[in-house]
Order: sequence, then C-alpha cells, then structure tokens
Amino acid sequence: MNEAITALVRRHDPDRFLTALFAPPDKRGTLLTLYAFNHELARAREVVSEPPLALIRLHWWREVVEGAVRRHEVAEPLSAAIAGGALDRADLLALIDAREIEAEPSVPTLDDWRAYLLASAGGLAVAAGRLLGAPEPEALRPLGAAYGAAGVLRSVGVLARQGRCLLPVDILAANGLSPEAVIAAPAKAQAVQRSLAAEAKSMLRPKPRVPRQAIAAALPIVLARRDLQRLPGVRIERGLGDRLAVTIAGLMARI
Repeated sequence: MNEAITALVRRHDPDRFLTALFAPPDKRGTLLTLYAFNHELARAREVVSEPPLALIRLHWWREVVEGAVRRHEVAEPLSAAIAGGALDRADLLALIDAREIEAEPSVPTLDDWRAYLLASAGGLAVAAGRLLGAPEPEALRPLGAAYGAAGVLRSVGVLARQGRCLLPVDILAANGLSPEAVIAAPAKAQAVQRSLAAEAKSMLRPKPRVPRQAIAAALPIVLARRDLQRLPGVRIERGLGDRLAVTIAGLMARI
C-alpha cells in the first residue's frame, strides 16, 4: 500500500480507515486511495476563504479524473487506479459534482440536503462497493448517505467555527432558525439535529445483504447507526465502543 495515502486517511478519515482494514488485501490500497480522493474533495471548501474558490479546486480534480497528469500524492495513485480499471471514472466525476453544493451559501431544502448526501457520501459507498465486487453497489447508496448525514449532524459546531452550515434552510426556518443563527450559536440547532437524525435513520432500511469481500464498503453504517441514536451532543472523538462495534461487524461480515 502507498504509505502516504495510508497515513493521510488514517489521520483525516479515521472512521473509513478502520473500515478499510476489512477489505481484501489486494483491494485495500485502492480503497484507501478512493477515500483519500474523497478527503481532497471535502477539503476543497474547507481550505478556501471564498466559496467560489472551492469550485476551482474541484475543477482541478475533475481534470485529474478525466485524464490530466498531475504530480500529487493522491492524484498519481488515483490516476493509476482509473487507468487500471479499478475505479470507475463516472463514479468519481459524480462525487465531484456532489461537492459543488458546498460552494453555495446554503442548502435550500430537505430534498436538496437528501440529494447531496445520496450523491456525496452515498456515491462514495457505491464506488467502494463497486471496487470490492458488491453484486449491487447501488444498494449501498442510502447506507453511505446515512453515514454522511450523521457526519454533518455531528459536525454542526465544527462547521460553525468555519462559518459554515450544511443544514437545510427550510427545516431551520420551521424551527425559527437560519444558517447564520446556527453559525453564531450551534447549540440552538439541537431540535433540528434530532429531526434530521430521524430522516437519516429512514435511509437505513431496508438493510441489504453484503458479501464478505465487500463488507468494508458498508461498515461505516455501524458508526452511523450509533451516532444517530446519540444525537445531538455526540462527541466528535471516537470511543472504544465505536471501534469494537466496527471490528465485530467486520469480523462477522454482518451490518
């Protein structure tokens, strides 16, 4: 495995790093490359001061996926995985498309929020499932979206410190709030977090059957299920119970 990719995912996406350990050894390096690519897409908005600049960063990655040769610790192994047929170019382009909403001032409606999660975290689960040989990769999309929803809801305070809010405006308004109000006082969003956690739980049903070789693509749902039960107020840091739950599910190949 590429040591730089492994270190990047371990540091910046420890949840998916843990789940990737249950992938077949010959696919694990490519799975980590996929997760490193996803991290770079997430950073597109995080590291810029002006939202439109995020679109420039996303376009840079679009060019890489479309075949541009770039010297970069993630771009080079990603290009190799695409060229070798391990990763599907259309899946990766769809992930880039999904991130463009993060350059917008807000997420207007619950439908927009749901579509964003199904395309971003849901699309990542599909790409991982396809890589690992899941017979129906699309069945993993709602599970990935539920994990993405849990991540957004756990990160309300972190995003607020960045001057960002990824909660749907219509649901906020129904609770007498606005994105600006949540950015100023994240604790006010607890009722909205509970409401959206219930929405995310609906994505967990029905639970698909996932073969052992593809179980790593579905394991993030183990953490999502635990997080959605505990919202609001769940800690950002993972505990021993979280890691044990993933380990047991991975060893048993059951979600």
